[in-house]
Amino acid sequence: MFYRPEDGHGLPHNPFNAIVTPRPIGWISSRSADGVNNLAPYSFFNAVAYEPPQVMFASTSAKPDQTGTKDSVANILETGVFCVNIVEYAMRDAMNASSAALPREDDEFVHAGLETVECSTIPCARVANVPAALECKLTKVITLPGDANRVVFGEVVGIHMRDDCLVGGAFDVTRYVPLARMGYRDYSAVREVFSLTRPDEAS
Repeated sequence: MFYRPEDGHGLPHNPFNAIVTPRPIGWISSRSADGVNNLAPYSFFNAVAYEPPQVMFASTSAKPDQTGTKDSVANILETGVFCVNIVEYAMRDAMNASSAALPREDDEFVHAGLETVECSTIPCARVANVPAALECKLTKVITLPGDANRVVFGEVVGIHMRDDCLVGGAFDVTRYVPLARMGYRDYSAVREVFSLTRPDEAS
């Protein structure tokens, strides 16, 4: 099968959502200028640079009570900071609950029954007891073609790691089982890992 996105795919569900998978989930916490905490999961998320460490996430729709975007992007534009909370399988239901389209004055931490902890380097809340959290300062927001498509880039200025995830000096993802986004309503849990030696590395 071949199709041009501009012509439509003719299938019951959009296959593009299932092709680029699995995708890590950026559970983005932010705070509005008037002090309201916000928490929302974004599956268009990834790390993009090592030195300095940088991440990105993309927001692809808008809310009626925001101007052309969602609460996360609006808050980050106001304050210049955000935190990425890493989602483990055990927190899948809370993550899903935080995706509800709530009014901007509502706190998703409260809605999802999550405990908050204040970040160390930025004025923002983070999710307590997540495997890792990345405190970020905004570097750039890029507007993409299409309605409300924005990519947010941030420099990581503080990193929290849960002690039980550190094994032999390495961050071991199998200790917490990362949750990944698949297509449609599907998710996946990372329970197995393997290593490959690059051709230009010594064996």
